[in-house]
Amino acid sequence: MFENKVLVNLYILSLGINYEMYVPVNERVGNISKLLNTAMFDGVDNGSNYTLINIEDGTYYKENDIIRDTNIKNGTRLLLV
Repeated sequence: MFENKVLVNLYILSLGINYEMYVPVNERVGNISKLLNTAMFDGVDNGSNYTLINIEDGTYYKENDIIRDTNIKNGTRLLLV
């Protein structure tokens, strides 16, 4: 049922909040970051570019990286900064 999604643990640094969420594997990291920005900050576009970072190994993901081509798997802990 969830072959096209991975369950990640997302920590949003600016809010100090942890979320568990499903992320589609066919999306680009930049699209996911924009979606999270809209959802978490009431759609306010403050010109900030948020980045996803793997907490476990320190990997910074580029905006054009597709989730399935990264090391993001079920249970991955990500940081949104």
